[in-house]
Amino acid sequence: MLSRVIGGLLVAVSLASAGPKQECKKDVLFAVKRLEKDCRKLLQTKRIKWSKVASQTRREATKVKTTQDHYDVLVRLIARLRDGHAYVKPAKGVDVKWPGVSLAAGPGIFLCRNSNTVLVKNAWSNAAKEGVAAGQVVTKIEGKPAAAWLDERVAQLSEYASFSTPQHALFFTCHWGLGGPTGSKLALTVKSAGKKAKTVEVRRGNASIVPSGPVFAPKDVRQIGRQSYGKTAKGYGYIHLRDTKREIEAQLDTALAALKDVPGLILDFRANGGGAFDHDAVLGRFVAIGNEMRRAKAYPIPSKGPNPYAGRIVVIIDAGARSAGETGSGMFKEDGRAYMIGESATAGMSSSKVTIDLPSGKFSLYVSVRSNKSRFQGGKGIEGIGIQPHEVVPYDAADLAAGIDTLIKRAEEILADFPDGKVPYKAPKQ
Repeated sequence: MLSRVIGGLLVAVSLASAGPKQECKKDVLFAVKRLEKDCRKLLQTKRIKWSKVASQTRREATKVKTTQDHYDVLVRLIARLRDGHAYVKPAKGVDVKWPGVSLAAGPGIFLCRNSNTVLVKNAWSNAAKEGVAAGQVVTKIEGKPAAAWLDERVAQLSEYASFSTPQHALFFTCHWGLGGPTGSKLALTVKSAGKKAKTVEVRRGNASIVPSGPVFAPKDVRQIGRQSYGKTAKGYGYIHLRDTKREIEAQLDTALAALKDVPGLILDFRANGGGAFDHDAVLGRFVAIGNEMRRAKAYPIPSKGPNPYAGRIVVIIDAGARSAGETGSGMFKEDGRAYMIGESATAGMSSSKVTIDLPSGKFSLYVSVRSNKSRFQGGKGIEGIGIQPHEVVPYDAADLAAGIDTLIKRAEEILADFPDGKVPYKAPKQ
């Protein structure tokens, strides 16, 4: 027996070849101590009782028989961190399979909740062929009350998948979580307004399980990279930011050149998966030429880009806005530039991460250790919380059935009667 330092901790290492159980026990003992140390603040924010998690995981480690079992124990441990970025990385040559639910194929349906009512948000592909349509109320899924099935599905997925917040878990479940093995079926009982409920079985096939953002985008939007822009039916500008990668500055310049004369602008961050970008350069594109905006009592942000937009802005979010999609959308609210609405808060998975190597050498852990934008929301940050909108706007069944995106509709209403008192930024008079 010898000792060596791993990640700042002294770890006993056997010279003899250890079996999967012994390797797992050492990895778990090391991991629970290291995670408690490195993730302490986030464990407190998320109100995770780490001693309970540690005891449960140590018990699971005693039952390990194979390397796959070893991997499964670590994946469940990471799931209990409630960290949307976290995962277990097998070393090269370690042959293991994901132990969670297979989500390989989609049924062509996305769901949403309005209080305890479950609605069809989108329907296409095999679901549409079976008569499933946007705006229908889903009363049952697999023979169970729809809301109860979603709650059970969240719990099932959370056994192995790590979700930073409840809204993150529910959003995932209403989209990716409806997937399953190719050829399997999803039984739904749906009801349209004024009609009898009907039960259908939707076969999972090649329909995507990845949400794309707006339910019904304005007509004739133009595409630039993964972003889109155009005008709403009422003449307001509309930009959907699908990601926030480095190309975003040039993409915004193109969009804003086309929309510079609009009386108000909607910035839609729904399903924004994030990316790396210059926050000041983006925010500066919404400050009038020759002006600057002071960020939360810190340094000023000057106008940036050839076509900055200085008018009223409404930002739309959902729990599909993740990581840099949250810092990107959040700065418009937190720095006082825009009014924010959303079906819910954002995912709450925006953080600084580290990689932790485990004693066995077979696995490493990638985990969050600090929240990004700790100044946001009165010092609460984002990780484990999400950006809270000024106004929660659930989808409306009648709107969806009529092909109307409830949140874009509400954004237009706000731009027509803007709540200036809730948005500190004042556009300069022309």
